[in-house]
Amino acid sequence: MTDLFGDTEPLGPAREDLAPGAVVLHGRALALQDDLLAAVDAVAAEAPFRRMVTPGGFRMSVAMTNCGTAGWVTDRKGYRYSPTDPETGKPWPAMPSAFLRLAAAAAAEAGFPGFVPDACLINRYEPGARLSLHQDRDERDFGQPIVSVSLGLPATFQFGGQKRADPVRKVALRHGDVVVWGGPSRLFFHGVLALKDGEHPATGRTRINLTLRKAL
Repeated sequence: MTDLFGDTEPLGPAREDLAPGAVVLHGRALALQDDLLAAVDAVAAEAPFRRMVTPGGFRMSVAMTNCGTAGWVTDRKGYRYSPTDPETGKPWPAMPSAFLRLAAAAAAEAGFPGFVPDACLINRYEPGARLSLHQDRDERDFGQPIVSVSLGLPATFQFGGQKRADPVRKVALRHGDVVVWGGPSRLFFHGVLALKDGEHPATGRTRINLTLRKAL
């Protein structure tokens, strides 16, 4: 996997275990950062970022788009995966090859070989945007892991337990970090604290997060 991840060493340990089945792979996406960001731009040109509405009627602070066979959406009808973009009625853009390569390699390193995602939710955070604690429960097979890629401004990732009230661990995520969780940790609550203002040479005043899943 050295040809994919390269030999750029991040500050601190390259691997940080969070819980059984959950790990942070610091700096693992750095070698693919240009390909990943170019792919995000291509997806957004076809399916623009938008701030979706929750079933309770609240507009999310994080802007989102999707690529792959299915895209995660939320509106007054609920949370679900859809094969088409509700704003255009067209299929979501195809999953970029760089996304697939990174997801498979990171999942294998975390102990989940053979991972082939069919959905990628792309989140764009601007200063002040946050994601409250939640579980990823809309997928059909909880035996498949989640692969989350951080690009741009640093963020504080929250990783809890099976219950919302369980203790929460705070993890500093930087540009190029990849978090993988599955197995015993697959349904752990997680979220992102409000993004602090800043400027990143690759993304400006934003953070981009790729969340790759096997949805169908």
